[in-house]
Order: sequence, then C-alpha cells, then structure tokens
Amino acid sequence: MSQKDHKKDVIIVGTGIAGSLIAKLLTDHVFDTKKGKMIHRADAKKAENTRELSVLMFEAGLEAGLELDSVSSMTTYNEYMRTFFMQEAKVPNSPYPNLKQAPSPNVLDMEPIVPPFPDKKGYLVQFGPMPFASDAIRVGGGTTLHWLGTTPRMLPNDFRLTEKYGIEIKQPDSDKKAPINWPIDYETLKPYYEMAEFEIGVSGNVSKQEYPISESMEQYYGDYVFPMEEIPQSYMDQKIIDGLKGTSVHLNFEKIPLMMVPSPQGRNSIPNPKYGKTKIIKAETVQKGYKLVLDSSGKEEYKALGSVWNPYMGERCEGNASCVPICPVQAKYNALKTLKKALYKMNENENLTRNPHLEIKAQSVVYRLSVDQKDKDKISKVHVRRYISKEKTDFVEEVFDTSDTIVILAANAFENPKILLNSKYTVTENGKTIEKTVANRSDQVGRNLMDHMVMLTWGLFPEAVYPYRGPGSTTNISSFRDGNFRSEFSAWISPLDNWGWSWPTFSPGSDLSEFLGDGLFGAELKEALASRLSRQVLFHFEIEQLPDPNNRVTINDQYTDALGIPRPVIHYELTDYEKRAMEQAKLASDQMFAKLDIQDFTKYNATDNNTFVYNSVRYSYNGAGHIVGTHKMGSSPDDSVTNSYCKSWDHPNLYIVGAGNMTTLGTSNPTLTLSAFTIRSVESILADLENQLKN
Repeated sequence: MSQKDHKKDVIIVGTGIAGSLIAKLLTDHVFDTKKGKMIHRADAKKAENTRELSVLMFEAGLEAGLELDSVSSMTTYNEYMRTFFMQEAKVPNSPYPNLKQAPSPNVLDMEPIVPPFPDKKGYLVQFGPMPFASDAIRVGGGTTLHWLGTTPRMLPNDFRLTEKYGIEIKQPDSDKKAPINWPIDYETLKPYYEMAEFEIGVSGNVSKQEYPISESMEQYYGDYVFPMEEIPQSYMDQKIIDGLKGTSVHLNFEKIPLMMVPSPQGRNSIPNPKYGKTKIIKAETVQKGYKLVLDSSGKEEYKALGSVWNPYMGERCEGNASCVPICPVQAKYNALKTLKKALYKMNENENLTRNPHLEIKAQSVVYRLSVDQKDKDKISKVHVRRYISKEKTDFVEEVFDTSDTIVILAANAFENPKILLNSKYTVTENGKTIEKTVANRSDQVGRNLMDHMVMLTWGLFPEAVYPYRGPGSTTNISSFRDGNFRSEFSAWISPLDNWGWSWPTFSPGSDLSEFLGDGLFGAELKEALASRLSRQVLFHFEIEQLPDPNNRVTINDQYTDALGIPRPVIHYELTDYEKRAMEQAKLASDQMFAKLDIQDFTKYNATDNNTFVYNSVRYSYNGAGHIVGTHKMGSSPDDSVTNSYCKSWDHPNLYIVGAGNMTTLGTSNPTLTLSAFTIRSVESILADLENQLKN
C-alpha cells in the first residue's frame, strides 16, 4: 500500500460531465493572496499575487486519450468507432471498453429475475422484483459519450410535486409518508440552466418551445436565445406533425391538445447571431460568498466547439443517426470537451498550454473514504485501487491524504452510493461503539433510485417517411409533461425517434430474416425491404418515476468485482402510479396511430426481460439511461444526503454531485439539470476553498 502525501486542494472522483464541469470552473479561478479571494483568471492582473488551485481527478476507465492531446484523443476515438462498427448489437455501451477492473452495467446483461435468486450475469446484482433496465459507462467523459444529447429544462412543477399535486412518498420501512419538494425551485436554477446551455452548446429555438405550464414562455425563458440555431426537424417528423396538427387525445376524461416541439439539443448547428459573443462563467464576490455569472465580455463571436482533436471536425451535425451509442465526429457534446478546457489554459501570450496544476489519474478506482473524527468528521483519506493494464487484474493499493482537501464524488448514481456505502467508520456514543456510513445520517444513501421507463410503440406509416436521416431525435410531444393528471399517474415526454424499429425489433436484421423466411429473394426481397424500412415509425414515451426509498442501491460482500470491490446490488420495482401512466400512454399512442393511419406492429411478449401485466394487459419497458436519485439533495440532514449545493450534511469537506442529487426526475433528460445544479455547487466549493487557503 502506497501513501500519497502530496496534498491537493481538490480531489474529484470521475471525469463525466459533473466532474469535468467542476474541474473546468475551478481551474478557471485562482486565489488572490492579497485580497484573500477567489478570482477568475481573466481578472488576475499580477501573477505574483495569485495562487493556482491544485486539482487531482480519478477516472476508473483507461488512460487512453485522457490527456486530450490531438493524436491520442483521435486514436482512442477511432478505436471506439471501429469497435462500434464491428459489434452486432449496437447498444449504448457497444463502442467502449468492457473492463473487468472497472465494469459497467450493460443492457445486454439484463435478464428476467426469478425471486429469490438475483440476476447477477452482468455488473449489477439485480434482486428486483423487476429489472432495472438502464446502463452507464465508466470511461473518460462518462456516459455523455453515448447520450442522445437532448437538453430540455425541467418544468416549474417538477420541483414541487407535493405542493402542487399533493404527492407524498413512503418513508423507508414505514407506512408514513413524506413530501418530495426540492430545496430549490426553477427560478433559482434558471441562470445556471443558461450557464449549462452555454457550456454544452445547446441548439434550439426558444420561440418554438411550448409546454403545458401556467407560466408563459417569456416567464419561463426570459429574454433569451439558445447559443445555436435549432437542428432542422427531420422529414419524418414533419410528416407526423402535419398529420397530427390540431389534434387532441382523450385521457382520464381530459382532452389534451398535442404540442409538437423541436427539441433543444447538445449538438452543433449554426451559432445564433442573437446570442452574441462567447461568454465566461465567472465568480463574483457577494456578501455571503460567491455568485457565478455568465459574463458577456468575450472578445470573439460564439463558435461551435468541434472534436477534441480538431476543432473543424464536428463543427456541424452531419445527421448521423448513431448519436446513441456514438457520434462519429463529436458534433454532439461530450464531457471531454469541457475536460479539455480544464487541462489547457490560455497563457499570457494567448496560447493554449497544458495546465500543470491539474492531474488526472486513470485506471484508478476509488472505492472507500476514511473519516477523521477528531477533526469535525472530515474526510481524511481516499482509498484507490489502481490497476496496471486492461488485461490484468493486478492492482496497487493507494491512499491519498485529504485532511486539507475538498473531496468531490462526481461519479454516476450507481458508483457514488457504492463508494459511500463501502465507507464505514465507528464512533463511541454513550459508551457504546456504533458503526456509521459516510454521509448517511439520513439513511438515504442509495435510496430513491429512479429512471424514465421507456415504453415504445411502432408501426408502418402509409407512405415513405425515411427514418435514419438526421440525429436520433429532433422533435418531442410535450403535451403530457405536466397536468392535473399527475396526482393520479406519471407525466411523460414523447420524443419521436429516428431509428426505425431498431430498438424494439433489431431492425433491419429482423426484417431481412422475416422476408428470407417468407421465401423472398432478389428484386422481391429488395422491394419488400425498401417498402418496410422507409415507412418504419417509432414512438417513444419516457415515463416519470417517483422516488421510492425501497428502490435502491446497496452493497454486499458476497458480490464483488475483479478488484475485490463490492458491486452495486439493485432492489427495484414499479408502482401502480407508473404502470397506470404506461396504460394511458398506450391509449395516447393508439389515438395518434389511428389519426396518422399507422399500421400498429407493437407487441409486448411474456418473454421480454422487462415486462408486467396491468389491468389484464401486458406492457414492456426499457430504460432511458437516466439513472438518478441515490444521494438526493434536500433542506434537512434528517431526510437528505446533501444540501442544495450538493455538500454533504455530515462532512465539511465532502461534496457529492451528479444525477444522484436529483430529488425528483420530472420529464426532461437529466443531463442539463444535473449540469445546472453542479455549476451552482461551485459557488459553495469556492467559498470553502477561500477558507481553506486563508488558514
């Protein structure tokens, strides 16, 4: 075991979007030793009066490409592409290394659960009774490498489900119920949404956004435009929009008009001239610490940020429909773009130079934290197992002293709770020895695991609509994102998917197999394939799941990985609240299909991995990859893991950031929201750094 004594100001666990945002924003600031304040490096006049922050990041994935120099970055990404082309199943994780030392959950590993025996085929140990259907990837840049890139904001009522709809959830191991409002509201998060949209580079048209909310779009967005113009809606979308124009569906005794909205997206289009110059996210001193602002004093016009190895590659979306699992040219945002801004800074000659104060240690799996009870329960050590190569499971045990360091867990919503639950320590209270878990005074660590349940419906349009032309999705039906029905069943958003039937039926392979089985060959086969593939339509219903303390991640020493680290053990099921929403969503789909004259081919089978029967009708669901809720933020240490700035209630130098902080899920893809409150957390981190560097 090696003891690492060289102290760092900040240690960040994970190089996904949360970790990369914090690394970028912190390294954009320096400590003014005269004023005793953190200032943006653009405002640092004299180098001798400033002190750089020393930051160490840990990444469980491979070293390859993480230094983000052009050659190694391009080589690594090209290897991802080659792997993707060779894989038979084009699932989200298919392009990326499947490491035994840092395994990832994979949808191909998921199987039906037969209680009392768990499904332990893959990385997750699933006790169910229903399978958790989403995956993630442990690689430099995190799961943003295979996200779709859709970036809607949450709606105001998503933050106040109890206040607005009277929804309460069961407390752990009890029939008592508790409210589930967030400790912040939409208005609080609004300026940080703008910062996140700037950093990600969101394309969209504010004037075309339409949501079922009481606020006007002027109230919701203010005087605002997205950084880039909207991605054009596909031909298929236009045909569906034209066919459903002026249509309503009838659900729950309500008539709900259909709103077909062009989706805001984290992918490059044409910079919007109304957005103005490029901007800087910088901290300003306020009475109680720091406030981040989106400063508009940039010198250059806003530019689309291309690939990490060549800014001119991926400068515009090329219409590849493979956004999940990989964008071939990096026109879609990924966290490596933000991480590169942390690794390379402008020097006094306005040339990019490697930041020597940021170190990234890859192939380093953080698995435990230690606590110093004599020093205000500070996190005193970070324990790491660093493996030597992807072929071998040999590892070096390393321990890093963090007594004068801010520790930030920025892994995904499986890994953050796994680390915390594996971090035990004992205290003596009233003469008795008691075992505690780091950051878990509330007993909420690992609880409230949520995802969007994806119900798919598919059919044949009466004429050719040509799927696969353009990104994976350019339009969503926003009508069901909010409404009085939420007191009875889940809200949902409905993206129009541009992938034909590839997700539910593995088309076009399944179509080819079917037609060959029917004896078609030559011109007949070609004609049949052309007719079907050009008319395939896929509707997609992302159904909100409420937080439930019994849906959770735990650990068990019986189930460990190749490095001897506990694997995530999952307990998960859906309630009638979500199941009824699937029933209602299918009714909505039936009405839309009938209006469009779509021949319905949807079929849910008892042999599907993720299936159930509700009101005598079978439904099957998929995961959206929106894994949230396992270390929720709140207003009190009694019922939450962190405060609204993602700071642990229990340990003064520990932050836990990422999708796990989300109190509820709402109907938006979570990446933009987690980016917004992660940016906000930097205000608190900067204040803590000021105190740390003064003393």
